[in-house]
Formats: sequence, structure tokens, C-alpha cells
Amino acid sequence: MPHPDERVEYELWTNSNDECSPRCGEQVAFVRSFRGHAQILERGGYARFTPHYITWYCPEAFRLTRQCQSQCINHGRYCAPDREEDFGEGYEGKQVVVENLRQLCVHRVANESGLPWAWWDFAMDYKLRCSMKEKKYSKACAEEVVASLGLSLEKVLACMGDPDADADNAVLSKEQEDQIGRGSRGDVTILPTLVINDVQYRGFIKVSSELSIILAYLLFRYQAFCPQHNEVTILELNN
Repeated sequence: MPHPDERVEYELWTNSNDECSPRCGEQVAFVRSFRGHAQILERGGYARFTPHYITWYCPEAFRLTRQCQSQCINHGRYCAPDREEDFGEGYEGKQVVVENLRQLCVHRVANESGLPWAWWDFAMDYKLRCSMKEKKYSKACAEEVVASLGLSLEKVLACMGDPDADADNAVLSKEQEDQIGRGSRGDVTILPTLVINDVQYRGFIKVSSELSIILAYLLFRYQAFCPQHNEVTILELNN
């Protein structure tokens, strides 16, 4: 896994929806189990993590249909599927897009605040406190979680922009660009997908497997840069 510096850079393509399929349950379990490891790696400067969220766009000819208006924001530019496939029942796809956007902005604001690892706390707290199953998946609940972590709600809202505007959203447009494959990495089409130094892992992900890959890469780097310290460093991380 070639990379020009000592850090491991990795991405998790995920979803804020917690009732889409068994895959959603697997993503919740992964965030819960991996959070502590991820925060240690980032606090120590060993890794850099970036969350991502898949969206699709509605063709312009269909943007006035009920399907697009229910599942999309910004006039059809960014969409997520309706989990019930019933546009008059339960949560709409556009609510999922807005929450995905909020979580992207939480990560951006946390990074700007020097607390990039706070995304893991937000993602886990939101899943626990704002579950669809308990009918608490809402803006109000999300904003309570943001406030509880000491992050600036004003900055998060400014980052999100206006989901009703007939205009591009810079954050979500970047996500759609990043979904497209580059070099040896293919398009991101399956959730969850983990990308470690541009190597892509799709479908079911396990903490033990992904942590082993990251630690193996770190061990390789430290053997090259500071062989006298690598054993202690890696053992501390692994514990």
C-alpha cells in the first residue's frame, strides 16, 4: 500500500440511515467497535480518517416527479433512496441526504477545530440517540448531539448551506466526484466501503481485519523511519 508519508490515510463510505438493510446494522456495529481504535490512531498522528456518503442525482426531466422531490435536495442534485419505497410513509430519502450532509460538515468543523476524531463520537451518539427505529431521526436530535460535543452549530449549518436552493452544494458535489474511481481504485458503489491508502475493501468489514491492515502498514513505515521504536509503538496501538 504505497503512500508518500508516515500516516495511513483511510476512508469509510457509510450512511446515516440505520434501517436500510442488514448492511446498516453492520455499519453501526463497525463504528461502535472501531471508534476507540480510530481515535487513538488519529490523536497520535498515525492515521488520517475521512468519512464519505454516497448520493446520486435525479435526471433533469424527472426532477418534478414525486420520487425525486421525496428523495432529493437542491432540486434533484443529491438524492438517497426512500427506505420503505413508499413516498407517503416514514422517513424520506431527502432527510437521509440532509443528515449525511450534516455528518460531513461535522467532520469538517471538527477538523478545523483540531478535533478530527470527534466525528466518531458524533456518528456513534447520533446512532444511539437519534435512531429511525425510535422515531428520533431528526434535525433537532442531531443538533443536540453537535452541541453536546462542544462543536460550533453555527459553523456546521454554514457548511451545510440551503438544501432547498436551486444550486450546487460544494460539499455534496465533492462527494459525488470522489465516488468516481481513479487510478487503480474503482467507483464506490457498495456500502460500506473502506479505502485504505487507495486500496478498496467492499461489503462486510470487521474491526480485526481493518485494524490489522492499518497496523501492518504502520509497522512497515516505522521499520523504515525509526526501527528502534517500532515495536513499542505498534504494541501500544494494538492494546
